[in-house]
Amino acid sequence: MKIKTKMLKAGLISGLLLAASVAQAQVSVMLPANPGGGWDSTGRQSMAAMNKAGIYTGTVNYTNRGGAGGTIGLAEFQNKAKGKADELAVFGAITVGSITMNNSPIKLEEFKPLARLTAEYLVIAVRPDSPYQSLQDLAAALKENPGAVPVGGGSAGGVDHIALALLAKANDADASKINYIPQAGGTETITGIVNGTLAAGISGISEFQQFADMGRVKILGITSSERMEGLDVPTFKEQGFDIELANWRGVLGSPDMPEDNYQEWISRFEQLNDSDAWKETMETQGWEPFFLTGDEFGEFIKAESERINEVLKDSGLIK
Repeated sequence: MKIKTKMLKAGLISGLLLAASVAQAQVSVMLPANPGGGWDSTGRQSMAAMNKAGIYTGTVNYTNRGGAGGTIGLAEFQNKAKGKADELAVFGAITVGSITMNNSPIKLEEFKPLARLTAEYLVIAVRPDSPYQSLQDLAAALKENPGAVPVGGGSAGGVDHIALALLAKANDADASKINYIPQAGGTETITGIVNGTLAAGISGISEFQQFADMGRVKILGITSSERMEGLDVPTFKEQGFDIELANWRGVLGSPDMPEDNYQEWISRFEQLNDSDAWKETMETQGWEPFFLTGDEFGEFIKAESERINEVLKDSGLIK
C-alpha cells in the first residue's frame, strides 16, 4: 500500500510539473490589424518559421485588433500585457506616423524592442490607360492641382501617405493639399485604381506585383535605392526624385517584460533570422531582410519616429 501511495504521489507530482511546463509553453501575439495584411502575415509567418526551425514550438495565441494604423491594438496590448512574459506585438513604420496623426497616447519607448524583421519598398501604380504614364506625369498633376488627383493607400500618416507627400514636396507641390484617401487594404486600392475612383495607388510591392503581372495596373516607380532584381520598375531616384522609403516591420515585447524573458526572445529572433525556414518564408512572401535587435532596434525606433514626424510637419500633414 505504501509503495502504491508513493507511486500515486510521484505520478501526481509528475503530472503537475508537466501541466506547468505546458502552461508556460505559450506566447500571445498582438496583431494590430485585420487578418490578411502585412502585420498579420509577419506575426503568423515568423512564429510558424520559428516552430518549423525548432526554435519555439509552444502554443501561440493570436489576437487581431485593427484600426487607426495599429494604435488601437497596441493601446490594448500596452494596457493588458504590461509586466508580463511571452507577450509580443507586431508593428512597423506605419505605427510611427499613425501615433501622431491619431493623437494616440502610445509611447513606443515604453515597449521592449525585440526585433526588426523585414522591409518592403513601396510602389505607385495607375491604370494601364492612365494619363499618367510616368512618375513625372503624376508629380506634375499633383503640382498643378493636388486635390484633383485622388491617391489611395494605407493608414493616414503611414508610409504610403508619407511617400505621396514626399513626391509632391519634391516637385514643389503643396503636400498639405494632396487628396490622399486611406484604404482598408491593398485589394481595395487595386479596385479603386481599376474602376477609376483613384487616379493612383501606393502600397508595398508584394500587394501590387501580381496585378501588374496580369496587366491590370502599371507600376510607375519604387522607393528602393536601386532597382530590385527581377522587377522592371525604375526607382524614384532614377526619375529625379530623391526619395527612399521602406515599410519596415518588427516585433515589440510588453512594457516591463522580465529581463531574462526579453533576452530569451531576442535570442530566438536571432536564431530565426539565421534559419532556412525564415529565409524560405521571406523569399515566398517577397520580403527583404532588415534585421536588427534589442537596444540597437530601440535607437532605430527613436530615430525613425523623429524622422517621420519631421516629414509630417514639413509636409503640412500635422502642425
